[in-house]
Amino acid sequence: MTDLFSPDSPTNAAEFTVSEISNALKRTVEDAYGNVRVRGEISGYRGPHSSGHAYFAMKDDRSRLEAVIWKGTFQKLRFRPEEGMEVIAQGRLTTYPGSSKYQIVIESLEPAGAGALMALLEERRRRLAAEGLFDASRKQLLPFMPKVIGVVTSPTGAVIRDIIHRISDRFPLHVLVWPVRVQGETTGAEVANAVAGFNALPRDGPIPRPDVVIVARGGGSLEDLWGFNDEAIVRAVAGSLIPVISAVGHETDWTLIDHAADMRAPTPTGAAEMAVPVKAELEATLARLAARLGNGEARSLDRKRQALRA
Repeated sequence: MTDLFSPDSPTNAAEFTVSEISNALKRTVEDAYGNVRVRGEISGYRGPHSSGHAYFAMKDDRSRLEAVIWKGTFQKLRFRPEEGMEVIAQGRLTTYPGSSKYQIVIESLEPAGAGALMALLEERRRRLAAEGLFDASRKQLLPFMPKVIGVVTSPTGAVIRDIIHRISDRFPLHVLVWPVRVQGETTGAEVANAVAGFNALPRDGPIPRPDVVIVARGGGSLEDLWGFNDEAIVRAVAGSLIPVISAVGHETDWTLIDHAADMRAPTPTGAAEMAVPVKAELEATLARLAARLGNGEARSLDRKRQALRA
């Protein structure tokens, strides 16, 4: 009879080294899950690492999956990952033999529907409102007759043409355009830098400092306008010493910049109308006032003559 506990017992099980079994598992996982879509909540996100890669986890109510976005992919994402955001990630599963772990290497990332974005937006709105960034007491009045208008928008497209055309029709003056991308991952940083840049211009410098700043883009979906819900934009607009008019999207589109701005316009063209008066109307008003003044002076002079005759 053979001793089953003897080290010399025959067996059909193959023998692997640790590296061999780890690499075999890696190949199996990558072959079976080379392209997957995973829905979950982002957890542990602290921004990109100094290397440019982003590390976090995706979780649901029962499980947790480690995730990584390599630098090159991260730079191309339409949306930045945000803590607590529910997302759908597409990528591939792989293992890390050095520590018996597996993770998803994310190649594209999108919010898990408009509901997830709306929930995130509402949470952010409440938090920023609690800081007082939307308070009416912070709002500035627009100057009646500005000399320079600053516009933060895309340098191409209908928006900037409409603004310049309307200002030219109403009251021709100096318009400065700070070009930015109005959609995509970099929108928040670019628009915030533009507002801060206009504020940093010296009043007597070679580039005239705007008296009013218009931040504008055309309409779009919630995803298209998402960059204007960026916290950096809200803080830059709320802290601007130059009055800011928000003109993002159509009249029914609301973003967080609208709450922080000093005025909100229903359209970019409407922002131009808010920013400057109509020169022809001012001239007509001045002409009427001058006529009334002249008539008043004439009547006063006539009364004085009659008094002298008397």
